Amino acid sequence: MPAPSGHVTTVKRKKGDVFYLRYRLPSGKHVKKRLGMVWRKDGRPPKGHFTKGQAEAELRKALVEAEEETPPSDSASFGQACKEFVRYVRDVRQIDNKTASDYEGVIDGYLIPEFGEDTPAEEIDADGIEAYRDRLLAEEELSNRTIVRHLTVLHGVLKRAERKGWVPKNEASASMVERPKVVYTGEFDTFERDEVELAAAFADNPQDAAMIRCAAFTGLRQGELIALRWKNVDFVGGLVHVRENYTGGELKIPKGKKVRSVPMMADVVTTLARLKERDHFTGDDDLVFVNETGGYVNHFDFRKRYYAALEAAGLRRIRFHDLRHCFGTATIRELDPFKVQSYMGHQHYSTTQRYLHHKPRREDAEAIGRAFQGSSERVAEKVANQAVPGASEENSEQVVVPETAQDGKS
Repeated sequence: MPAPSGHVTTVKRKKGDVFYLRYRLPSGKHVKKRLGMVWRKDGRPPKGHFTKGQAEAELRKALVEAEEETPPSDSASFGQACKEFVRYVRDVRQIDNKTASDYEGVIDGYLIPEFGEDTPAEEIDADGIEAYRDRLLAEEELSNRTIVRHLTVLHGVLKRAERKGWVPKNEASASMVERPKVVYTGEFDTFERDEVELAAAFADNPQDAAMIRCAAFTGLRQGELIALRWKNVDFVGGLVHVRENYTGGELKIPKGKKVRSVPMMADVVTTLARLKERDHFTGDDDLVFVNETGGYVNHFDFRKRYYAALEAAGLRRIRFHDLRHCFGTATIRELDPFKVQSYMGHQHYSTTQRYLHHKPRREDAEAIGRAFQGSSERVAEKVANQAVPGASEENSEQVVVPETAQDGKS
């Protein structure tokens, strides 16, 4: 049975253009639905009006609802269920390409070899899923976090098969299987400044050395560095403007859905100024870090060169992403945590908090001492007053005053 499909059309009316949704149900029935008025101006559309993007989003929502109403069909193989899940997340849910590719990697590399492409989807039960989970745990080749991702993808495949009527409801859901515990401690490893410079010194070329320094001294992510253009490097203002992120072969907005600007310390300005002295690719729209033809740097190739530089320098092996933590641990010592959050592009403050244990606490300890000082003096005074003989004729027992209170200390 074909999947529902459709498109957005615009119909001219006297009072203004109107969006209509046109789509075909799996049964073959065609649907025409009035959505609302077309909004082409700047700003947020008023009620009953839609931009083109919003209209297309409403169409996708309608297609999803139509897909869920698909009547049960005959049983399908596990391989068919996997293909349907990938089609659904790509075409209907329209998740990003990198995430979809990760799902496909789990399916092709692990789930299909484990459960069999021709195995009826309805035969995938909780016992089989538990055995798969236990085997992965016993082999100790994958982290708990990765195993949970496998189970999450498997759950998606079976849930989609359930919607299609290929497996009984709730009988083969991977959510019925207990998942290994994933503990996020917030711990990380990074380099000190002298180690960063040592890694840069052993880099394969000046551009790689500049990427290493910029990651450590600006906190930019690898994809943000790869997408950086000269027009977003403000040498006069001492700022690097983070506007794009190149990951999974796609150009996107930065993680956290926000653009930001990060101050450049003098060494970063010098590093980038030297890089701009090259013969080619120095125009405003050119990339700062380029391949041989001026295109995006291949992150796989760069990562190999980065690890080779660490080995040549005799440094421990840490991820390139971990260089970003160098910026976080250094700036938290001098700047307000909320500024650090802004500069690093953290969507949630809880992410920035993991750097706080790197912040010197001497001033905080002194402040806490001052906060308690007044109350300790009041306690000492109260104890001393209670200890005066004859202060109470009814009290025949003498209160023993501690030596610290008598000395005026706490």
